Amino acid sequence: MAEEKKKVGLPPLDWLRVFEAAGRRGGFTAASHEFGLTQAAVSQRIRNLESWLGCALFLRSARGVSLTVEGESYLPLVRQALDSLERSTEDLFGKAPRELRIAALSSHLDALVLPRVGGFLTANPEVRLVTESVSHRAGLEEVETDLQLRYGRGNWQGREAVLIQCEVLVPMVAPALRDHAWKELAAIEVRGERPGWHDWARESGGALPAAAGLSFDSMEHGLTAARQGLGVVLGSVPRAQESIEAGALVRLEVGTPGAAVLEVADGYWLTWSEDRLRSKKQRRLVEAFAAALVR
Repeated sequence: MAEEKKKVGLPPLDWLRVFEAAGRRGGFTAASHEFGLTQAAVSQRIRNLESWLGCALFLRSARGVSLTVEGESYLPLVRQALDSLERSTEDLFGKAPRELRIAALSSHLDALVLPRVGGFLTANPEVRLVTESVSHRAGLEEVETDLQLRYGRGNWQGREAVLIQCEVLVPMVAPALRDHAWKELAAIEVRGERPGWHDWARESGGALPAAAGLSFDSMEHGLTAARQGLGVVLGSVPRAQESIEAGALVRLEVGTPGAAVLEVADGYWLTWSEDRLRSKKQRRLVEAFAAALVR
């Protein structure tokens, strides 16, 4: 195409959008699906753009298409320009988001979102909060929501994250067991990635409570068992806060053998895909939501 005469100025926006999609998605067919066009229509737009620029952007072969050196150089510039134009248009003319969708474990929604979201909803009465609960953390990879509440260290690839609360573990019991001798308390086991009783004993230097016949694979069940007076659980303070404030659970008091606190490197994070918050209005709303959840 080197022999074709270049045109000066900016090519039509439609051609640039199709080129960006084809380059990003690795082919004309995928780009045609994104825009609802035929593959021939996508191919024609890209040929028009190549003719305008006076150089080939894609190499065509029987196995498909691939970017030329010029195409690889041009693609990030076009993508950056389109993103900037979209953000600026949304900031100037777009309406503030009317809905926030958040996915999380049901127990996380119960303990970390619902008790704290009232002030945010009062300050933003036009916003509708929609929750989507998942039964296990791996399920978060399968849902598409604006926001996700995750447990970990905040380093998920492709996601931005704001720390809502650090994880803290402390022995806690039902009020009826508050005055029982430490050696008389049965240890409720919570299996998983959190530290357990042996980690707590090693860090605190305290003695382990008596072994119990209860072992759970979720913190939610461990806390429920403790509320029922079935033993002492090394419980999550963020998850148990409402029960503690209501008097259904008590942290063992300072000076008792089970008073030591075990701080954990993990925490609870409000996260979203890096490419989701494209406008200032979206980001301001999410930042206000995150601030309402932070403890």
